[in-house]
Amino acid sequence: MDIKGLMRQAQQVQEKMKKIELELANKEYEGSSGGGMVKVIINGSGIAKKINIDPSLIAKDEIEILEDLIVASFNDAKKKSDDSSSDAIKSATAGIPLPPGFKI
Repeated sequence: MDIKGLMRQAQQVQEKMKKIELELANKEYEGSSGGGMVKVIINGSGIAKKINIDPSLIAKDEIEILEDLIVASFNDAKKKSDDSSSDAIKSATAGIPLPPGFKI
């Protein structure tokens, strides 16, 4: 086993991870629900940036429905962000022999 080579690979992965984290934090993800009537935009860190609500939804007796749609939109955007992060991490560590169960 080449320890120096393994350490070099670990350092390269660490550098790639920092770059990927920065790129992901700057990306935006849009989630929607209600046939696109409610949209939420978040960044890669999961911070909500903007919510768009179709004006036809704003009625006093439908506030509870609107709140549920906002939550569903946010969760849709968060899932897209998490999936993108997972894919990026997998590509950064591809080909590096990591012990079973080891996670970065």
